[in-house]
Amino acid sequence: MRVFLTGATGFIGSRIVPELLAAGHEVVGMTRSEAGAKSLLAAGASVHRATLEDTASVMAGAADADAVIHTAFDHDFSNFVANCEKDRRVIEALGSVLKGSDRPLLVTSGTGVGDAGDGRPASEDVLNLHHPNPRIASELAAQQLLEEGVNVSVMRLPQVHDTVRQGLISPYIQISLEKGSLAYVGEGLNRWPAAHVLDVARLYALAFDKGGPGTRYHAVAEEGIAARRIAEVLAMGLGLPVVSLAPEEASEHFGWFGMFASLDMPASSALTRARLGWEPTGPDLVTDLENMDYGALKG
Repeated sequence: MRVFLTGATGFIGSRIVPELLAAGHEVVGMTRSEAGAKSLLAAGASVHRATLEDTASVMAGAADADAVIHTAFDHDFSNFVANCEKDRRVIEALGSVLKGSDRPLLVTSGTGVGDAGDGRPASEDVLNLHHPNPRIASELAAQQLLEEGVNVSVMRLPQVHDTVRQGLISPYIQISLEKGSLAYVGEGLNRWPAAHVLDVARLYALAFDKGGPGTRYHAVAEEGIAARRIAEVLAMGLGLPVVSLAPEEASEHFGWFGMFASLDMPASSALTRARLGWEPTGPDLVTDLENMDYGALKG
């Protein structure tokens, strides 16, 4: 199949490209830059130049494709709400191109949207329309397309990591360097799910080949790692103290990150594993954090 992949030069998308090519698909990767175009060509993919801000350019990439995988997202978390709304518009635009056909569209969201609010880990069979995570905008767009007959499915992500990037933990590190300490809220028992980037890329390819409309997948290898454990590992590497904050101190200390710092976000991937036979094999989050180049971070 001819697959149009947004975010094809990104942290996850660049790992999806070889997975799709190995499965015999043709990949048309979306990029905004000349450097991105060169990397796609070197990887064996074709190039489509577009930006998330120009939905017409994104739609043009989808028009000639047999299927679409949407991983592109503006990761400026200081503008997270606005960027989630931008993602909603892009998903709607992609769906408008695919409407009236059976061409699949696999979009991206976050595991928090599967939290029913009853204390259980987030699950693939839950769509919490009242969840405070602004990423709900992406799932609402996908749900509307599903109701309009589009063959759409959703990949929900945890903290996706290697030894260079770790989702929200990466900006947490930068804030901690600026503040001179690794802070957590209360006892630091709130948990974040995680998965290695190569396991996540492999799951995208599996879901693309074996998935069906309306299905939600959780790319979760570890159900939840406590915030305090994350802070302790990073503190060892950075040579900084660990401190506990009262809940009312989080916003002032963390700034925009305060909305995430105390969230308890455990998530299950039991249904995903059963449906697709996916078994993560990559390093766990703590191992990757322990093996980071902390000298480069502090430099």
